[in-house]
Amino acid sequence: MNTILFDYNIKSFLPLTFTRPIAELRVGIFTIKEKWNYYFNKISIKTEAYLSDKFPIKTIDNNLWINAQVLPNSAIVKEIKNLKDNQVLMKDDLPIAFLGEQYDYFSLHKKQIESNISVLKNIYDIFLQNESEIKEDFEIITQGRVSQELSESNHLLGDDQQIFIEKDAKVECAILNTNDGPIYIGKNAEIMEGSLIKGPFAMCEHSVVKMGAKIYGPTTLGPVCYVGGELNNVVITGYSNKVHDGFLGNSVIGEWCNIGADTNNSNLKNNYADVKLWSYTANQFLNTGLQFCGLIMGDHSRCGINTMFNTGTVIGVNTNIYGAGFPRNFIPSFSWGGASGFSTYKINKACEVAKKVMIRRGIDFDEKDKKILSHVFELTKVYRKD
Repeated sequence: MNTILFDYNIKSFLPLTFTRPIAELRVGIFTIKEKWNYYFNKISIKTEAYLSDKFPIKTIDNNLWINAQVLPNSAIVKEIKNLKDNQVLMKDDLPIAFLGEQYDYFSLHKKQIESNISVLKNIYDIFLQNESEIKEDFEIITQGRVSQELSESNHLLGDDQQIFIEKDAKVECAILNTNDGPIYIGKNAEIMEGSLIKGPFAMCEHSVVKMGAKIYGPTTLGPVCYVGGELNNVVITGYSNKVHDGFLGNSVIGEWCNIGADTNNSNLKNNYADVKLWSYTANQFLNTGLQFCGLIMGDHSRCGINTMFNTGTVIGVNTNIYGAGFPRNFIPSFSWGGASGFSTYKINKACEVAKKVMIRRGIDFDEKDKKILSHVFELTKVYRKD
């Protein structure tokens, strides 16, 4: 079956979806596309036109279309496989899946799903649902496989069946606690000595936890991330650094980000009130209904040493933040500055830096990447004041 994951409500996941489709968001161990790859082969993506060169769609005469906001499980997959040609599976008013040559479900017979499913509705659902998704993905990725043996230099609290270490990963002199959830350590990843890790926790291939780090689950490090200090319920998509001391909690970080030494974010208001977060859909701050909500940071953004982020801060793509004081709670893409004010981070300079950053990890900044950032620069002018 030729399967296509479609973007349905992409604005709810900005700024991360300025530079990727919903299917490429990471929650748990895998991206959403990787989760669906476990159940279906030949998966492509229907997304915004400016992203389609990098994330192309492949169609045939009859395709299976699945809403990328849906996190798969065996029950919903069974219902999808039983779909008829004239049916669209719905969860209330949300389309879940349908069969067809084109992306067109409006004339199909609506059939409400019978199974329980998890759906991402807002960007903060990524850290809210990270615990259940780590546990689900852990069962899938470890099924029928044998973990690399844990070195005797480490101290394990909990069930040793709830830790899985991939080939060529390094873990020495760490304290690992699986009482609340599993710990997954990817290929060629490393947990350095003195680290304290409390599951659920996942780190993908080539990621590194630096000496003395304190990590509370549910936390996920995508591939090639370097982290230190204190993390609590954080999802880092990949290729980003938070190497030094400082606290990061209830947050979602994109790719190619760098968080300076001793940077801290607040994840709880002093009056314990619900956190408001900038909504690109409503173009205003909306109440999340959450007591704990920290930092959302788009791709290629970075901050200097000792940066302080208020509760519920949203940072766009390619921002450069520095200086004393708290910057505002919503920082538009391609902004340069801090609490004293911002100017525009010019697109040619931003692309120049992005190229240097990516080549350090052995990845080319190609014409597709440049076109995406250039489009996002134009798309986000409305949010910048200069």
